Amino acid sequence: MPVFEPLRVRGTRHRLRRALRRARRMPTVLLALVAAALAVAGGTPPPGPPGPPGAPGAPVSPVAARARPPAAVRLVSAPVRIADAATVRLLRPGDRVDVIAAPDSPLGADGEARVVVTGARVAEVPRPDETRPDGGALVVLSVPRSTAAALAGAGVTSQLAVILC
Repeated sequence: MPVFEPLRVRGTRHRLRRALRRARRMPTVLLALVAAALAVAGGTPPPGPPGPPGAPGAPVSPVAARARPPAAVRLVSAPVRIADAATVRLLRPGDRVDVIAAPDSPLGADGEARVVVTGARVAEVPRPDETRPDGGALVVLSVPRSTAAALAGAGVTSQLAVILC
């Protein structure tokens, strides 16, 4: 048998490095796939006795879930006059607030205070020097269109206050 020089395979280091790089990225890829699967699946109710169809917590068939995609709620900017300017100075854009309407009578005899909006996002707040002589301040909230109409109606008949969430 003739004597051969040692056989040298070129490029194995390069392929080995590439395989190791892929192996290092694998947990990241798997984590991204799991996150995507959870996002697509959405929140499912905890296991329990099924209720009548359409009841809260009742199972929804995959066909029904695909038939009605959730409608995106369109937000509008609603300017709201808050009665207490000092309270408005505590707000920052991005804060979540509940808006309370109190009857516009001195003793509150016309009715009780009621919650008009819960969890509205503050879009804009006035500068510190932008207050009215009566002490009120204008705040812009991002709310659904129907809620904006309720806020406008409540602002006409009541004094409005906010509660930070």
